[in-house]
Amino acid sequence: MTATSEEHAALRIASGSKPFVEPLRLGERLKQIRLANQWTLEEVSQRTGLARSTLSKIENDQVSPTFSVVQKLTTGLNIDLPQLLTPPKRERYTMGRRDLTRKGKGQLHPTPTYEHELLGHQLAQKRMIPFKTIVRARHFDEYHQWVRHDGEEFLMVLHGDITLYTEFYAPLLMAEGDSIYFDSDMGHALVSTSQDDAVVLSVCTRGDVA
Repeated sequence: MTATSEEHAALRIASGSKPFVEPLRLGERLKQIRLANQWTLEEVSQRTGLARSTLSKIENDQVSPTFSVVQKLTTGLNIDLPQLLTPPKRERYTMGRRDLTRKGKGQLHPTPTYEHELLGHQLAQKRMIPFKTIVRARHFDEYHQWVRHDGEEFLMVLHGDITLYTEFYAPLLMAEGDSIYFDSDMGHALVSTSQDDAVVLSVCTRGDVA
């Protein structure tokens, strides 16, 4: 296989038998490719013509392969150079967190216009903030200023009807079951237009809930 001029420039490949200047975690990537294909070192050795001991040293970062060795790897494993040099994917480990909120047992956060019930409030360092809100306000002028906070917000009407006021758009009527996604650093405010207080469910990306 012949590398392109761009690959030569990007990888700084030296001529002759000099080792690859930038290893780019090549050993880790080679091992990942081998395991993904369920190959043993012996099988890779047969495919590439490289000794098992050499392959083992490459995978364990004990040696830096020359460009000729890299060529044997790409040819024998039937992959191209970018595939071999792609940074290895890191495994993601979940902590398995969960936080149950029973009906009506969220953390209450009342304001003159809303009554928020924060959900999943015992879980620290969340990426999202879910909360259920009873909308008390009946007129836009009950707000002294726009509600705004960092991030983005998803809102769904659970009960009643509301009017959503936003800084850059005309007021929007929303009925039960309607939902909307918006940038929450844009000024916004909710007003209940039904006889009873409306109830909405909101999920915000991390930021202060106003």
